[in-house]
Amino acid sequence: MILVTGGAGYIGSHACAALASAGHEILIVDNLSNSRRSVIDELAVLSGVRPLFVEGDIRDSSLMNNLFRKYTVKAVFHFAGLKAVGESVQKPLEYYDNNIRGTLDLLDAMRRASVKTLIFSSSATVYGDPERVPIPESAPRSATNPYGRSKLVIEDILADLYGAEDDWRIARLRYFNPVGAHPSGRIGEAPQGIPNNLMPFIAQVATGQREFLNVYGNDYPTPDGTGVRDYIHVMDLVEGHVAALEYLRNAGGLLTVNLGTGQGYSVLEMIKAFEQASGRSVPYRIAARRPGDIAQCWADSSLARELLDWKATRKLAEMCTDTWRWQKSAAMFNQ
Repeated sequence: MILVTGGAGYIGSHACAALASAGHEILIVDNLSNSRRSVIDELAVLSGVRPLFVEGDIRDSSLMNNLFRKYTVKAVFHFAGLKAVGESVQKPLEYYDNNIRGTLDLLDAMRRASVKTLIFSSSATVYGDPERVPIPESAPRSATNPYGRSKLVIEDILADLYGAEDDWRIARLRYFNPVGAHPSGRIGEAPQGIPNNLMPFIAQVATGQREFLNVYGNDYPTPDGTGVRDYIHVMDLVEGHVAALEYLRNAGGLLTVNLGTGQGYSVLEMIKAFEQASGRSVPYRIAARRPGDIAQCWADSSLARELLDWKATRKLAEMCTDTWRWQKSAAMFNQ
């Protein structure tokens, strides 16, 4: 059985779908702070098997210790983290408490239960404002915001843990920018309140839920002045997680790889691509840069291809089409 923290959230739910397709039993722990219980129903429809679900927080030591005693967990996929750059600048203590303390509590419960295989959801934000692109795993690390700093600290904690106890099997997967949705349209990114990420905001503008999109900065040193990011389809991303699990089972050790496409797109390019996929207009306005944002960031993912035999295969048009399918169907499935 695989324990998935944050498994009702955006990336976590897609990872559960991928794990179920690969034949794994799943136990989800989620406090539903930025997710919905109805996702569990959709996962049951997608896989034909209802995943076990416990509503709770990984910082609840009693809960976590009881779960590891009750269930035979072989590995943990750790997605239970706050993830918005701008919000982290406004609420640094909440990010450090949830992300760092939560991970420490999870690791403590895992160690008590002798469960020592962990797939950790890290981020390209650990590269800070990169000196060059594409970014290899060997690039210097830094952080320009509390969210990125929390991921950087956790990466160091995991490295120290492996250095002290080399029977751990740990993957630190550095995400670039996950977008898209399951091709069924049954699960996707459904943020509560105002979206913090670009793609769901674009989608909500396209449906008329929001009047316009704020484009934060058009004076970056990029071709059109807007920020450039490496957008990766969420299904490619989670398939990378399943590949990392297989790698750890066979090779063990401490694995650190980028998960991205190696291609950067600007905010304006994303708007245009979504307009083409949806047939809808996406009005936008230029706003001031946000604290903590950087100009450009995309991956060198050659190491993941070499070690995991994995690469992203879904193109931008598919990312937008799947997002649009999800956005249209979300109301139907009461998400």
